[in-house]
Amino acid sequence: MLLVTLSPSLVFAHGGVSIEDDKCIMKVSNMTAHFTGYQPEVRATQQFCEDIPELGRAIIVIDYISSELRQMNVEVRVLRDVKNREAAGRYEDLGTQQEIDAATVVKMAPSVYPRGTVTFDHQFVQPGWYIGMLTATDLKTGVVHHSVFPFKVGVLQYGRYVIAFLFSFGLAGLAYYLTSRKYRASGKQASGGNL
Repeated sequence: MLLVTLSPSLVFAHGGVSIEDDKCIMKVSNMTAHFTGYQPEVRATQQFCEDIPELGRAIIVIDYISSELRQMNVEVRVLRDVKNREAAGRYEDLGTQQEIDAATVVKMAPSVYPRGTVTFDHQFVQPGWYIGMLTATDLKTGVVHHSVFPFKVGVLQYGRYVIAFLFSFGLAGLAYYLTSRKYRASGKQASGGNL
């Protein structure tokens, strides 16, 4: 119980889900990629996608699932969520190119990634919501595809701790009830035997 209370992230961590249920999947028009964040200095090999739990260095990895992306020119950015859209953030919410540039904290120049993996480091110094943006341009047709993936950094999720606490408290209460019931039953048998 103590382990559940102290490490609720173990209970709620992303892992072992199918692609259909995977919240780390990014849609790029009719193509897909997988977004993962790591904080090796503070969280070892634990993976994140909807939230990066602590401020500081984070390594972001985008793996292409759709092979078509390997032949496209891809630009990746991370923007502050200046319009406070949080998890509901969409490409249309980002505003003009000037507004996108002003909110950008990370910008990787457009490039082709034939191996299908884009990786970058960033030192997050401000907690809050961010919006990752991937822009893929088809080199043959010139068609541009956009994908955004909102995530938060350094925001403590009290709900997880409350759920873990209530779960632990419920288990402790159940254990107390069963133990005291057994104790009362054995006490009644002992007093009955003395009559």
